Amino acid sequence: MAGNGPVEEIAPKDSYLSRAEGSVVEVTDGGVVLDRTVFYARGGGQPGDVGTIVWDGGSVEVIDTIRRNGAPFHVVADDAILPEPGTPVEGTIDWERRYTTMRTHTALHALSGVVFRDFGAKVTGGNMTPGEARMDFELDSISVEFGQEVERKLNEELIKGYPTEIVLMAREEALEDPDLIRTKVNLIPDFVREIRVVDIVGLDRQADGGTHVASTLEVGRIEVVKTESKGKSNKRMRIRLVGDNA
Repeated sequence: MAGNGPVEEIAPKDSYLSRAEGSVVEVTDGGVVLDRTVFYARGGGQPGDVGTIVWDGGSVEVIDTIRRNGAPFHVVADDAILPEPGTPVEGTIDWERRYTTMRTHTALHALSGVVFRDFGAKVTGGNMTPGEARMDFELDSISVEFGQEVERKLNEELIKGYPTEIVLMAREEALEDPDLIRTKVNLIPDFVREIRVVDIVGLDRQADGGTHVASTLEVGRIEVVKTESKGKSNKRMRIRLVGDNA
């Protein structure tokens, strides 16, 4: 990437944009790097986007997006024919998959907010696929009944339509925010001087680089499908989307 300048990553700024024009800056047997992309690179428990890249005379399917050398890398099949560096292209993500992921991700943050507010438990980890996710909490015990209670509380909050805002904060300011300390903002590497915060206003506030819906109304209804113990003071809750978004 040296000499090519930084890549413009659209997903963290506009999660609802599904296509964008750009140019190829690097080509390998495994995929391409673009100077401007709507594809979200896998990270923070959120899967990478899939979709297509088209150019004059050709197209290729993107089967994953990862981060390589600091930039989104669009992964393609081994036998794919790729455009040359400098080629103008248009990238289009699988919007249905992305939007389902956005709803899932916002649901996880709302879950975190409800469990901390009502039970005082901090998050220790999480992961998601489109429509399904799991989150781990610092809890001494967990039960089916606890999961049912959390499910009820979470759905009651989602339909209130909390807005989701993206805030950029100086690292020093973020480290003084008690909500961000709760979600372990101090684990972000020291070289990151500006922290991106996802604020579900009035419900949850976390340092996060992923994509989210603009309101909890878009999430729909959530079901807690399983609760399980993963060791002392580490309990897991699995959720899935079961209702359409508003």
